[in-house]
Amino acid sequence: MLTQAPFQNYWYGTPWDEMFYPGGEPRAHYEPLMRVLENLPAEEIRQKKQAADLSFLHQGITFTVYGKSEGTERIFPHDLIPRILTAAEWSKIELGLTQRITALNEFLRDLYHEQRILNDGVVPRELIASCPHFRREMRGVAVPRGAYVAVAGTDLVRLPTGEFAVLEDNLRVPSGVSYMLTSRQVMKRVFPSLLRECQVRPIDHYGAALSSTLRSLAPEGRPDPVIVLLTPGVFNSAYFEHAYLARQMGIELVEGRDLLVHDNIVYMRTTSGLRRIDVIYRRIDDDFIDSLVFRSDTILGVPGLFNAYRAGNVTLANAVGTGVADDKAVYAYVPAIIKYYLDQDAILPNVETYLLSDERERSYVLENLDKLVVKAVGESGGYGMLVGPHSTKADQEEFRRRILANPRNYIAQPTLALSCAPCLVEGESIEPRHVDLRPYILFGEKVTIVPGGLTRVALRRGSLVVNSSQGGGSKDTWVLQN
Repeated sequence: MLTQAPFQNYWYGTPWDEMFYPGGEPRAHYEPLMRVLENLPAEEIRQKKQAADLSFLHQGITFTVYGKSEGTERIFPHDLIPRILTAAEWSKIELGLTQRITALNEFLRDLYHEQRILNDGVVPRELIASCPHFRREMRGVAVPRGAYVAVAGTDLVRLPTGEFAVLEDNLRVPSGVSYMLTSRQVMKRVFPSLLRECQVRPIDHYGAALSSTLRSLAPEGRPDPVIVLLTPGVFNSAYFEHAYLARQMGIELVEGRDLLVHDNIVYMRTTSGLRRIDVIYRRIDDDFIDSLVFRSDTILGVPGLFNAYRAGNVTLANAVGTGVADDKAVYAYVPAIIKYYLDQDAILPNVETYLLSDERERSYVLENLDKLVVKAVGESGGYGMLVGPHSTKADQEEFRRRILANPRNYIAQPTLALSCAPCLVEGESIEPRHVDLRPYILFGEKVTIVPGGLTRVALRRGSLVVNSSQGGGSKDTWVLQN
């Protein structure tokens, strides 16, 4: 066991440690990083951490926590020690994510057209009919290249066996990619020689890849499409990301009030007059897109936008109605969906999931609330969730009532022993913390996955919740060339 600083407070015995074998020997792909950390004086480690924090502060890299009276805007917590994946590990992840997004796009196209998968009984019709994100307005609407999901962020966890599994799919308006990109920029300044020595694969091309994906989805006859990013505005929790990605792609960042629809064509108001818009990378939910079709009490969207979309005169990425495929109850059927459309077994397995609309599974879950994780099917960000082993009896009774009142709204999963990665705690000590991984997948003319993703960290000791709004943070993810 290592005793020298800064690893003197490190402990082992977790089901899977990203950096160390159970006996404390570093994994081969972590050895260069290990040497650097062991040889850095404590004061220099603190200085590097301060430099990284200042860089995030000066760039305004923030997120918003709703419902906090002491203030909502916070600097995004960042851990200095990167998470490292081998080329072989990444190759399997890449294949599995490509397979998954291909099948999910086929599933969405089928749901909104022939519904073969429902007719054949592979996915229960009542499951889709009861999903609030299934949009009947999308029936029969043609989507360019069948790209219902053009941008996805899929959450992966490493199992105690060392294999990766999919925890959930984020297919509506997945966030966090700006933190992945800015984290790498900061790490280049903090550890420039180490990145070169480790031969870390670059991710800087994400903005160009996203722009290329969106261009490939433009309506027919628009060879030089005009693309905009539609944001709810400065009070949205991910506004920093919206502005950052618009700059990366060199496109306009717009709010609903900046756009109008005339004769089923979308235009942007500019100082020189109206300009036609061809592709909208929208970062607002379906409900707020068009007050004439969905919620009538919103001013965030553009009245008439859905008719222009249905007429094929503008592309929305992601398409309206994609949320049905990231419903946490539908998630349980994704391996069957992959088999149905691609005739392949899932390369990346699902986590075992209990559907509480099933009487038998519901009974088991209600008897084991103290051992399981219960999630509301439509929530994200760590909200609407019970982590059984860390909950009180009162919490469990509250969730029991909720489940019995609306079993379709909940699923349950085993409490996973998430893998751990070394993190810099309080500026000098290195301790293990639980992590997951959110790679970002682009689906257009081709599938593009930048090598890495957002490694999210449960910064509180013993916590399994990695969401920033729940005390989590992030770290850079390095994928090695060889």
